[in-house]
Amino acid sequence: MPRIDREAGPAITVAAAPAALALLLRRPRTAALLGLVPLAVGAFFRDPDRTPDHRAVPVDDVLAPADGKVMYAGPGQDGVAPEGEWQQVSIFLSAFDVHINRAPYGGRVTEVVERPGKWLAAYKHESAHLNERSDITVEREVDGRLRRVHFRQIVGLMARRVVTRVGPGDELATGQRVGLMKFGSRMDVFVPEECDLLVATGERVVAGESVIARWPRTAPVPA
Repeated sequence: MPRIDREAGPAITVAAAPAALALLLRRPRTAALLGLVPLAVGAFFRDPDRTPDHRAVPVDDVLAPADGKVMYAGPGQDGVAPEGEWQQVSIFLSAFDVHINRAPYGGRVTEVVERPGKWLAAYKHESAHLNERSDITVEREVDGRLRRVHFRQIVGLMARRVVTRVGPGDELATGQRVGLMKFGSRMDVFVPEECDLLVATGERVVAGESVIARWPRTAPVPA
């Protein structure tokens, strides 16, 4: 059975209150039915192990940071991508997906910016810049060249809170847990143009497992 994230505690307590009240009122059947609600809430906070929890990820691979469906893969969208030339992968998480978020690429966290905002449906284009969100940038030097990946946690119509557990100066491994979003949301990943995108719109991805982009293989240095 997968572990349950610590954020589940308060939510499960609230969800269990109606069942507890039904028991006090001696309505066992109603209590049994309502008892399914905290179980469902607990399942939302499930935190299964993934490949990066057991072994290192190849240095050129960029992984999906969340479970869900790719709603866009292509050039960085105007008004969505950070300033500069980027490629973008946007992933929509339904309420039934695992909501633990993972770092798409390892490196040193150079910036974390949390922005307040609205709670529009996460599949809408404008949610990327109008909704509450957390922007994270990581940098990593490989073969003398600096690589930068930017990713963004975005709340949705049901998700009303972003939990980000990393800060500037942290060293992350690719696929490491970085936080979660509560009850349906979206994640955007931005990689440089030199990377090859390996997913397409409509595909499903798994956090920490699916390779969504890859840097060109670096030629080995002659002996």
